[in-house]
Amino acid sequence: MPQTDATPARGRVGVLLPRDLPVRDVLPYARRAEELGFDQVWVVEDLGWRGGLAQAGPVLASTTSITVGIGIMPAGARNVCFAAMELATLAQLYPGRLVTGIGHGMPDWMCQVGAWPASPLTLIKEYTTALRLLMRGEPGPADGRYVRCEGVVITETPDLVPPVILGVRGPKSQAAAGEVADGLLLAEPAAPAYIASSLRHLGSTSDASAPEVVTYDAAAVDDDEDAALARVRDGLTAIGESDWAAHIDPLPFAARLRAHRAACADARQFAQTMPAAWVRQLSVAGTPDQAREAITARHAAGATSVVLTPTGPDALTSLASLARALDSRP
Repeated sequence: MPQTDATPARGRVGVLLPRDLPVRDVLPYARRAEELGFDQVWVVEDLGWRGGLAQAGPVLASTTSITVGIGIMPAGARNVCFAAMELATLAQLYPGRLVTGIGHGMPDWMCQVGAWPASPLTLIKEYTTALRLLMRGEPGPADGRYVRCEGVVITETPDLVPPVILGVRGPKSQAAAGEVADGLLLAEPAAPAYIASSLRHLGSTSDASAPEVVTYDAAAVDDDEDAALARVRDGLTAIGESDWAAHIDPLPFAARLRAHRAACADARQFAQTMPAAWVRQLSVAGTPDQAREAITARHAAGATSVVLTPTGPDALTSLASLARALDSRP
C-alpha cells in the first residue's frame, strides 16, 4: 500500500499566491517564489475568484521542486470521490510536492451555493476520512450522514499520498483534525499564542505522527520598519470582526483590541490606528531581521510551515522583499 507523505518538514517558509493577482502574473509569481528560495507556494480557493485545483496543476507544472499547497477546498463543494481522483492524479504526476487543505468554507459562501450542511463538523470528519482512504487506494468507508462512497476504489494512486490538513478555527473542528487529518492550516493572523492554543485543541494526529501545522500571516519587509508596518496594516483590516475571535482570544491584548475596534468607525480605521506593537505580533513585518524573528517565533510555537501573504500594490515586488527574511538564502 502506498505510504502517506505526512511527516512534517520543520522550519519551512512559504508564500501565498494572492487571489487577486492578475492572471498573467500567476505562473511567473510561482516560478519567482521558487527562484527566491521559498519552500512552498499556497493557492487559495475563495468563492468568486479562482479554483484551487485549477491553479495547483499549472503551478506544479511550471515549477520544478517547490511544494504546492491548496488552502482550502471546502468539504461541501465537491464529491469526495472525484476530489480524491483529482488530488491523486496531481500527486502521481508531481510526487511529494502537494499538500491538501480541507475546510468548512465560509458559511455565507456555502449557504449562497446551497452547500452548508446542518452539521459542518460531521461533514468534514466524514469527508476527510474518506479522502485519505481513497487516495491510498483503499475502499471508501461505510456510508455516513453526508459522504457516500462505500466500496469505491481509486486504482490510480500516488506512491506518496499528499498530507490532508484541516483549515479550521473552532476548538471542536481543530480537535477533529487530530482525529482524522494530518494537521492544521491556521489562517491569518497566526500569532504564536494562537498557534499554541490551536495545538492544544489538536492533540495528536490520527496516525500518531507529528502534525503538519501551516500558518498564514500578512507580511511586509523593508529596511525601514515604519514603512513595512504601514504597508502590512491593509492586511489586518478584518481581524477585529467576530469571525476572527479564535485568533485574537489567546492574545494578552485581546480585550483592548476589541475595545479599539468598537471605537473605530470602520475596519480600515481600526487597522490604520492599531498600536505598532500589536501590528508586530499580528503579522510578519518589519526589517529583514525582525521578520526572521517573527518567523522563528511561529516555528518555535509549533508551526511546521510559515506562509507569508504579501501586502502592497505589486505582489511580485513584495515577493522579492519577503525573500529577504529567509535565513541563509539569497
